[in-house]
Amino acid sequence: MGTMTMAADLDYGAFMEKFILPPSSPGEQLPLNRLTFAVKDIFDMDGHVSGFGNPDWLRTHSAATSTAPAVLAMLKAGATCHGRTVMDEMAYSINGENVHYGTPVNPCAPDRVPGGSSSGSAVAVGAMLVDFSLGTDTGGSVRVPASYCGIFGFRPSHGIVSTDGVIPMAQSFDTVGWFSRDPGTLNHVGKILLQLPDEEHVRPSRVLIAEDCFKLLSIPSTRVTNVVTASIETLFGGDILRSVNLGDYVESKVPSLKHFMVDDIENQEFSISSLVALSTAMRLLQRFEFKKNHGEWVSTVKPDLGPGISERVLDALNTSGENIDACESVKTQLREALTALLGEHGILVIPTVPGPPPKLQTETTSLETFRARAFSLLSVAGVSGLCQVTIPLGKYDGLPVAVSLLAKHGSDGFLLSLVETLYGTLKQEVEMAEKLRY
Repeated sequence: MGTMTMAADLDYGAFMEKFILPPSSPGEQLPLNRLTFAVKDIFDMDGHVSGFGNPDWLRTHSAATSTAPAVLAMLKAGATCHGRTVMDEMAYSINGENVHYGTPVNPCAPDRVPGGSSSGSAVAVGAMLVDFSLGTDTGGSVRVPASYCGIFGFRPSHGIVSTDGVIPMAQSFDTVGWFSRDPGTLNHVGKILLQLPDEEHVRPSRVLIAEDCFKLLSIPSTRVTNVVTASIETLFGGDILRSVNLGDYVESKVPSLKHFMVDDIENQEFSISSLVALSTAMRLLQRFEFKKNHGEWVSTVKPDLGPGISERVLDALNTSGENIDACESVKTQLREALTALLGEHGILVIPTVPGPPPKLQTETTSLETFRARAFSLLSVAGVSGLCQVTIPLGKYDGLPVAVSLLAKHGSDGFLLSLVETLYGTLKQEVEMAEKLRY
């Protein structure tokens, strides 16, 4: 046991399995030459079994005979793989705690959860064990751990990066995302996965601050919004900045949401009813697709599932097809509404999550309010299929702070290059905000 703990200490418990996979075509000129990366335990890798975060899955599946295209693209671009990372069981959590394999240690806040389900991938980058890593994001599984671990995380437009050779969770929302510690690496990896040429630095046409969403934050919202608005003003001028009430806009433009609206939301002041409805629709369709994908395996194998996960999987298995058509309408209407709101090069600014990472082993019930608020924010890009980037903004009371930018579907290259342009200025504003506070 002793050696095991030591290994976990050294690698922050981030890895399921460590190995070196060299670039498939070494060369100085390759875009990812000399960079190292890790891969979430959900991607096919030739000769390895994808464990999907659960020992019973590992036991009942055989080794892959090919490697997922997203992983191959990294090797082809000159990067070296250092192994496979721990994830939440069946990708069904945003906490990052795994009862079977241990919880990867959040390098930014060791007494807090690292965020899931791509927990090990985020920790490997945050702890500087690799330069970047691959994860997946269905309900928030890249965006959440990126914000909790104080690093960059990118969820691409839905359907733009190949998910072949990736165990599906819910295909309507599944994306291959990635993590890095700096915007340059984030952009380089993105260009390869998205097969993009170099993007001209484009000035955003408008930057919309979703004021109602920032009211959900448990830290002073100005700590985030002031940093963003000052940076935009410095680089592009203040005339492109606008405030928007996202909840009202969504409610007026997405009529199918009426199927999911409830009147008696608890903690009314901490929730935005249309976004709560959005997350209800997202979670329903997610359960329905999860059941189609894995219901038979769960019923046959009866896997040992950890707390929280077993309840969610059971809910999924008990889901009927009722209201699924309404979910599809919500997706279509929301994408159209946000595309109209943003226009060609518009950016929407929202919090990634409602606050800092919860403490390890927080009671499930007290996490529920936080989880509900998190999903109302995460479902905006989840349901619309828009691209979203999580940007670290230093710390508040010793805990990581982040913000998210969203752009219309297919504007991934624009969003990645914007982050690279913006980040230097954001960093200066963060330093000023932190100085002013102390």
